Amino acid sequence: MDTINAVVPNNKSRWTYLRASVVMGAAALCLVTTANAEMPKITGTPVINTPKLLLWPGDRGEVKPNLNDPTSNMLFDFHGEMNNCDLVLSTEGNYHMALHDLWPLVTAQFKDQPLQNSFYTTSPPVVLNQIKNHVLAFGNLYATCLPSVAVANKTVMDKLIEEGLADGAPVPLYKDRGVVILVKKGNPKKIHSVWDLGREDVRFVTPNPTLETGAFESYAKSVYGIASNDPHPPKGMTAEKLIEVLYNGAGSAKNRWLAGARIHHRDVPWSVAYGDADAGMILYHLGKFTKDTFPDTFEVVSLGGTIDNPQPLAGVTPATRFAIRLKGTWSERQAKAQEVLMSTLASEDFTKILIKHGLLRP
Repeated sequence: MDTINAVVPNNKSRWTYLRASVVMGAAALCLVTTANAEMPKITGTPVINTPKLLLWPGDRGEVKPNLNDPTSNMLFDFHGEMNNCDLVLSTEGNYHMALHDLWPLVTAQFKDQPLQNSFYTTSPPVVLNQIKNHVLAFGNLYATCLPSVAVANKTVMDKLIEEGLADGAPVPLYKDRGVVILVKKGNPKKIHSVWDLGREDVRFVTPNPTLETGAFESYAKSVYGIASNDPHPPKGMTAEKLIEVLYNGAGSAKNRWLAGARIHHRDVPWSVAYGDADAGMILYHLGKFTKDTFPDTFEVVSLGGTIDNPQPLAGVTPATRFAIRLKGTWSERQAKAQEVLMSTLASEDFTKILIKHGLLRP
């Protein structure tokens, strides 16, 4: 991404923030560039693919935002509240493997006085409701601490600024490397392209279109973009027809579109491994991490390049995520923790972590 050097307001970071790069980042949210017609409107409804569970009511009723997800995240028997936190990062979770390596670098800078009740989320963006409602629920555990740093896409950054919640400008943090198709080990359905997702014998799982709108739309546009730019589509197929089959129940496609319940980087692998799905599109680094973690369960179908050297196909633009400080009545210790986190996110150490996990700096 080309940038123009401009110092972040108040010199709070050595990162440079360019309005040009943010504008370019907006175009990088997995939107597609194609001369074809606009992608058909998605009007279908997926089958939510989850295990059968008793969904017990929470102590406080329905609390939003929450991280409850029946495929992975349920906590009925731990009742309590976290407050007076030194540091909270509210972030998207699709780079959770990099956060796992980052967090010890942050906490290590407080050896003499360890951080108290510090935590980060690995979920869809919840920061706006988290700030407005002064709570984040996970089953019957309630965190009432407010985040001091957020990581999300350009749309969320704009909303934080509009609401007057941002302290300074967003800074580009990382860029993904396109998408892949996650399938069962051995690829029993012989899925090799986006066109195969539309076959009558293939069940396709996506993020929840209501609860993870941004992720769902970006994957749908990637499918459409790849198909639109394919110079040799299957006979009688077009990108528009593929969208109608996958999402709008065209032909005999009824009930072949599945969706996760809440958090797609957990739900999509679960659905492919143990649910009803044969395949799911997922970001390259998530697919690689999932395959490497469960090598006897999953396989990855590359969509451009190889699993070791991804080269996204025409029609997919890798997405950029941004980090931003959040306003708050921070104590001296909380303010220091906020700065330590931001500087660690900007560090060369974190650059190496991102590269290790299949991500890049913008």
